[in-house]
Amino acid sequence: MSFQIAIDGPAGAGKSTVARAAASKLDFLYVDTGAMYRAMGLYFLDQKIDTDDEALVSASLDGAEIELKIEDGEQHVYLNGEDVSSRIRTEEAGMIASKTSAYADVRARLVELQKQIAENSNVIMDGRDIGTVVLPNAPLKIFLTASVKTRAMRRYKELFEKRTPADLKAIEADIERRDYQDTHRENSPLMQAKDAVLLDTSHMNAAAVINSIVTLAKERMGLQ
Repeated sequence: MSFQIAIDGPAGAGKSTVARAAASKLDFLYVDTGAMYRAMGLYFLDQKIDTDDEALVSASLDGAEIELKIEDGEQHVYLNGEDVSSRIRTEEAGMIASKTSAYADVRARLVELQKQIAENSNVIMDGRDIGTVVLPNAPLKIFLTASVKTRAMRRYKELFEKRTPADLKAIEADIERRDYQDTHRENSPLMQAKDAVLLDTSHMNAAAVINSIVTLAKERMGLQ
């Protein structure tokens, strides 16, 4: 029987970074659900689909085939056979993903795929509604968060290190906008599951967060 770890939280909380590292330490499969939604958003962008038109978005879903593959120990995301692992990390892809993930048919399509993955492997899965919708019976649920200012500064530093022009105030405003979208959407809004462990990482480094998750997982699995 597989063991699932569900990690939820707002944009920029560092979910992907710590989940990927914790999965490596536990020898679990890491499933980046946000990457799946970003890939779908990229599909809408490439096809020039009006994402304000929910009916049009729903009608176009059959044209998108999204796959996750582990290559050289890293997760790669494929959209219709093309590796889009780098392209999905743009701000535009993130905004479209946040917007279209509010649509019921988009969520249903990707949630079904996520559930199938979790049935067959020990997984760490991160997103916005993993503990509440995708894996409601996960033995370990974590709600990972940080202040808006902290999340904006982390993103700014990340872009600076890549020598990508960035404006801190614009990033902060973008995070606040995405937080509002994620927590106020009609379908599966972002919220902390009642049985989730709250981890506020505003004053924690990545190593401390990773160790906390690994320790919690081992406790739940009876390994210590």
